[in-house]
Order: sequence, then structure tokens, then C-alpha cells
Amino acid sequence: MSAAKNNAEVLIGGKVYTLSGFESEEYLQQVATYLNRKMNESFGQEGYRKQSPETKTVLLGLNIADDYFKATKQAETLESDLEQKEKDIYELKHELISVQIKLENAEKALEKEKSENNALQMQVVKLETEMKNHKR
Repeated sequence: MSAAKNNAEVLIGGKVYTLSGFESEEYLQQVATYLNRKMNESFGQEGYRKQSPETKTVLLGLNIADDYFKATKQAETLESDLEQKEKDIYELKHELISVQIKLENAEKALEKEKSENNALQMQVVKLETEMKNHKR
């Protein structure tokens, strides 16, 4: 089942246009707002105003393409950073597991040593008791 197509009346460059798409009306308005902002930025430059309509269109397209490529590069950088962080987390998890295993083994060894120590202390007490009994 496909999503319903949405229509939105938007104002671009002082003219009303009807945009259609599968995106929300809010999104279509955001696109129009972005385009208006880019147009206003361009119109604010004196050199742009002196250009032919065709050159203005090309320059506007170049500015939008520049934004696109910069956004794409930033997304790639963020994605690369995310991948590195995920790799670091993966390695840290494995290091944590390794340290936990070593800790568990150390705790087991400590318990074994404590048990052996208790057995030896009991043997010392037994031997001391036997020595006292022999001295009498």
C-alpha cells in the first residue's frame, strides 16, 4: 500500500505554486521556505541582480548544489565518526568482557587461597594442640 500524495500551496518568489509529493505538507512548505531563503540571499548580492534571468537561475542552482554537497560531506563525516565510535564501543565491550573474566578468575583463585589458608590454619591449630598435649 503506497502513501497518499499530498498537495501544498506554497509561495516561492512572490508567486503561489502547488507542490505535490508523498512528503508531508509541512515538509513541502519547508522546501519552499528554503528555496525562498536561497533566492533572497542571491538577490541581496548586487552582482546577482545585474545578471540575466538564465544566469540567475544557474547561480541559484549552483548555490543550492553547493549546500547539497556540503550537507552530503557533513553527513559522510558524521557517518564515519559514528562508525568509528561504534567500533570503539565494540572494542571496549570486548575489553570489558576480558577484564570481567580475569576478575572472576582472580576472585575464584582468591577464594581457593582463602580456603587453603583456612585449612592450613586449622592444621596449625591442630598441630599446636597436639604439641601442647605431648608436652604435658
